[in-house]
Amino acid sequence: MRPGSAAKPEITRLRERGADIAEVDFNDPAALQRALTGAACVVSALSGLREVIVDAQTRLLDAAVAAGVPRFIPSDYSIDFTKLPEGSNRNLDLRREFGRVLDKAPIRATSVLNGMFMDLLTGQAPVVLFKIRRVLYWGSPDQPLDFTTIANTAAYTAAAALDSNTPRYLHIAGETATVRQLQAEASAATGRRFGRLRAGGLWLLRLLIKLTRRLMPAPKEVFPPWQGMQYLYNMFSGPPRLAPLDNGRYPEIKWTKVTEVLAGKNARS
Repeated sequence: MRPGSAAKPEITRLRERGADIAEVDFNDPAALQRALTGAACVVSALSGLREVIVDAQTRLLDAAVAAGVPRFIPSDYSIDFTKLPEGSNRNLDLRREFGRVLDKAPIRATSVLNGMFMDLLTGQAPVVLFKIRRVLYWGSPDQPLDFTTIANTAAYTAAAALDSNTPRYLHIAGETATVRQLQAEASAATGRRFGRLRAGGLWLLRLLIKLTRRLMPAPKEVFPPWQGMQYLYNMFSGPPRLAPLDNGRYPEIKWTKVTEVLAGKNARS
């Protein structure tokens, strides 16, 4: 991990569970190579813009190759961006760009694609609106959407890291639900009736993305408002659906459902 990260509480918990923690300057190729020597698989969890997802992750990849590491899992963890046109999602374009670098490297690569993190439905993603008891959507309420919790994604990625026979892409979804189903699950989780709120067609969302990006470009922010809007547009448009799913590859994983996540949010409120 990058210098200064070792004191974080979550890192302390990892150390207490037996993990070896190494702070490494990503601008020091020799230090990166030493840290990776002897590893069976590199799992990247880097988050950022070009200087991180493309540049720093390429340095991590180069160090893995130099250290003789046989496998690499990039920091993708998203909808299936391979099905999206260039320019439709800035952050996913960066992952696609790194993917082209990765595919040329002499190392076996596996990407874990999980849809949207289900945890975001508790408030960060403007979909389930608890205060007004509505499920907000664009386009069709019958478009299937893929969701997976962060914990399930992490557990699956860990299992994939220990599996020497993984394909280039693994697709998972703790649950695939339409807006109608999200409406029913929010009602069941809270005991209060939720309705649907159609904000408009996808053409309108596309227009709002352009206007928001022009008025509030925030080019140095990883998740400016228009970036989240791009992600929702991609999901509601349909092409980046995950199929076929590889959920059954590691049967020990117990998949968390949307109702459980929303019920947890309701209990904390």
